[in-house]
Amino acid sequence: MVNYTFNEESYENALCELFEKTLGYQYASGYDLDRDHSEPLLLDNVASCLMQINRGLPREAIVEAIAKVKTFSSRDIKLNNGQFLEHLQNGVEVKYIVGGEQKNDTVALIDYKDINNNEFLCVRQYSVIENGVTKRPDIVLFVNGFPLVDMELKSCSREETDASEAYLQIRNRIHDIPSYYNYNMMCVISDMTHSKVGTITTNEDRYMEWRSKTGDYEETRFAQFDTFFEGIFIKSRLINIIKNYILFCQDGRDAFKAIAGYHQYFAVEKAVNATIEATETDGKAGVVWHTQGSGKSLSMVFYAHLLAKRLKKCTMVVLTDRNDLDDQLYETFCSCKKFLRQTPVQAANRVDLKDKLKDRVAGGIFFTTMQKFEEASDALSERRDIIVMADEAHRSQYGLNEKVDKDGKITIGYARLVRNSLPNATFIGFTGTPIDLEDRSTVEVFGNYIDVYDITQAVADKATKPIFYENRVIKLSLDDEVLTQIDDEYEIIRQDAEEYHIEKSKKQLGTLEALLSRDKTINTLCEDITKHYGDRRHILTGKAMIVAYSKTIAIKIWHEMIRLNPAMAGKIKVVISHENTDPEEWRQVDGMQTDKKELAKQFKDNNSDFKIAIVVDMWLTGFDVPSLNTMYIYKHMKGHNLMQAIARVNRVFKDKEGGLIVDYVGIASALRKAMKKYTLRDQNNFTDNNISRKALPIFKTKLAICRDFMHGLDYSKFIKGTDLDRANTIKQGINHITCNEDNKKKYIKEALALHQSATLCLSLIEYETRLEIAFLEAVRVAITRIAQSKKFSLKDINMRISELLMHSVKDSQIINIFADENIEFSIFDEKYINNILNMKEKNLAVELLARLLNDQIKLYQKTNLVQSELFSEKMKRILISYNNGLLSNIEVLDELRNMADGMRLDSENGVKLGLSKDEKAFYDALLKPQALKDYYEDKNESLLAIVKDLTEMLNNNRTIDWQKKETARASMRSMIKRLLKKYDYPPGNRSEAVQYVIAQCEQWADNLEN
Repeated sequence: MVNYTFNEESYENALCELFEKTLGYQYASGYDLDRDHSEPLLLDNVASCLMQINRGLPREAIVEAIAKVKTFSSRDIKLNNGQFLEHLQNGVEVKYIVGGEQKNDTVALIDYKDINNNEFLCVRQYSVIENGVTKRPDIVLFVNGFPLVDMELKSCSREETDASEAYLQIRNRIHDIPSYYNYNMMCVISDMTHSKVGTITTNEDRYMEWRSKTGDYEETRFAQFDTFFEGIFIKSRLINIIKNYILFCQDGRDAFKAIAGYHQYFAVEKAVNATIEATETDGKAGVVWHTQGSGKSLSMVFYAHLLAKRLKKCTMVVLTDRNDLDDQLYETFCSCKKFLRQTPVQAANRVDLKDKLKDRVAGGIFFTTMQKFEEASDALSERRDIIVMADEAHRSQYGLNEKVDKDGKITIGYARLVRNSLPNATFIGFTGTPIDLEDRSTVEVFGNYIDVYDITQAVADKATKPIFYENRVIKLSLDDEVLTQIDDEYEIIRQDAEEYHIEKSKKQLGTLEALLSRDKTINTLCEDITKHYGDRRHILTGKAMIVAYSKTIAIKIWHEMIRLNPAMAGKIKVVISHENTDPEEWRQVDGMQTDKKELAKQFKDNNSDFKIAIVVDMWLTGFDVPSLNTMYIYKHMKGHNLMQAIARVNRVFKDKEGGLIVDYVGIASALRKAMKKYTLRDQNNFTDNNISRKALPIFKTKLAICRDFMHGLDYSKFIKGTDLDRANTIKQGINHITCNEDNKKKYIKEALALHQSATLCLSLIEYETRLEIAFLEAVRVAITRIAQSKKFSLKDINMRISELLMHSVKDSQIINIFADENIEFSIFDEKYINNILNMKEKNLAVELLARLLNDQIKLYQKTNLVQSELFSEKMKRILISYNNGLLSNIEVLDELRNMADGMRLDSENGVKLGLSKDEKAFYDALLKPQALKDYYEDKNESLLAIVKDLTEMLNNNRTIDWQKKETARASMRSMIKRLLKKYDYPPGNRSEAVQYVIAQCEQWADNLEN
């Protein structure tokens, strides 16, 4: 019969064909490999490949190298994986004896120079056993016998499974067979429509699509599954990624493994090539513009690593324009020092930098700031192989020209100072914001763009989240005319200015501070933020930032926020620089006496009480808190400073829909002006992200759709009733939606879209509508858990609804179904069965109880063929009668209750007999023929003896190949028959009885693998 469905097996077939025929990999079925399944490596392949790659080294060296890659010093999978990554990228150091003399050498695990000297093998259904558990990844890619790529696939034609389920399977496998993942370089999840790559430490939200084969961003509009697989797994590219684009980053005590995104890979390749060319020409490598939040710092690390390999003698000077940025970037490089194979160094001053460069003929990564070049004008070094990496390469102070102030003093632009200090160096810039079209000095110093990865592309790739804008200036009744005048003044002095312009600006800014610091204005601001944040505090981790105009205003905001809401004490902290001239009373403000690194650690901790940071300048650039979702702006900013500040909320985090900028000072015009420097598609997409125009209409549409799903149900008591009313209404909503299977699936999708769109525009939604959203969301979460969870957990549903209700009436029977959060549910717990049976919403009760029983039947199917057959047949009969209208709700609940009683009784019988679940399954198989039950009625001890011997024999001879290979199967059957014959089983020459027992043994063996 022809199979017209495209299932997971079909997708596996397609990819295996792609790897074999298009990409040139060898192919093998895991079932056909003759190997030890407890060994994750293909050891024969490893040995032969290493001998081939390391010709000239004796066998002893290869043997020692293999022993080293099989030996790990820790039980921590991240440490082991990092150790193997080091071996893979740099070879294995070995010692061996030749002619009585000890030799030291390095065994390469991969031939990075001759790609064809490596073995690339695609294996389907590769079984690995560890600690008695067998797991079988869908596809594993081996390079020289090492399982470097793990793939979990899902069918694109099944609604109930997707790439997210594949991610969960990989996460579970990492716990079950950790030794296999010691060698893993990449994890791939794919349902054909979405294909993503990550590492053993990557959270699902950070798995990335690879959307280009060549580095051309035009391809990304048409990205398909073949773009992903051909984009990464071309042999030469896979080897290059393993060598140069995978690293472990040590962040404090924690370590995470990163793999470059496609935009980072192609940009770094282009940047290194441009740099090498520039060292031989004009020293202008160019500028890499990758929008904020898309991994610029790690791109610089990958660049430094690769450049050091291709320009063997180069020395790198990393240049920033502020000490805090210097520290942040320096810490990032230090966390990757193993990958860089050198330790970055910060220069204390110009003299220190000169000393460090003086005797250096090769290597070295030195960090410094622009300001250090003011200290003198002599040349630090005249070497041509010094590479200057400038972070944020287009600041106005990077000027090349000399200027004369009103006092006749000549000032020299920083760019000229750097050029004078390093006259023969090559310059490359990395920036998160575009070059100002009027700032030609940047092009004169660095050259033109090497690669552009704009906001639109980053959002499309889910490398960053979109930023939305909400105007609340009107709430403060600020004078728009004054703000406009200030905007105009900023435009006049936006470039380097003479001193009298700066003085004029200061006077104007003083007027603005007086306006913004009025007590009444601060009170209005804080009242509005308190309300606005109160509506959003439950979104993700509740992290928010308030950007104050000045330190004085920051302190006033803190005092007023605490006065308005004393419960926020400890949750709001001020993060500003401290000076000796600051008033003494500021020391009492939360955050002022805490080390800034400790504050940063607390704010980045998603579980800490520190929820709102009040800042002025600190943390507005180079500071990443992915869960930060709201920024309240009470400070006029412009240009790249504004764009860098608002980008703090664009990081990817769990189900974060986007970042929200709340404007209290009228930055809309500054945003529009800043965006004029961006790509045309960024201008079109970004400047229209006002929540009232973009998010609110989507929300209204989704709300109308969800209301239609609830047509006929009066849920007004959720909005105006008591907690008991709300609990009843939630259950009625669940019952209403679950009556129709098609509607249920559609509702889950639309209600999720409603919830996500609402998170962005809660402040524009009336209170009663927000309660309505809470009701619709409670129903969605509950039926999602019921419909989609593999193992139904009433506890999960209880906890979610209890969160929404905040508290409940414990003595109410209805509430108790939702409120007993801390008691594990069991099908054998009569109390819970009765609670479900007594529900008024019988449709919901049927669905709940049927789901629970089905889950129990699935457990039986894994262990006990006889009982699973018995109960599944009963379940089918009951549900067919129910769906055909032959049984009422009450009648079907009675039938299901009888089934639950039968399952409970069967479990109790096994306990009484002293049998484990496996032994009980063999016991039931031995008694499968009805006639044998009577025969063994008074001979139970004999039957139990057979069960015990059979279990022991199977455990002593366990193998996972016997049900796939006919010779092994025949051997196992012979052993079973000999044992049964020893006990004269079965009596009466009932040959079918032996087949029941063998079938149960087969099921037992299959269960070893799952």
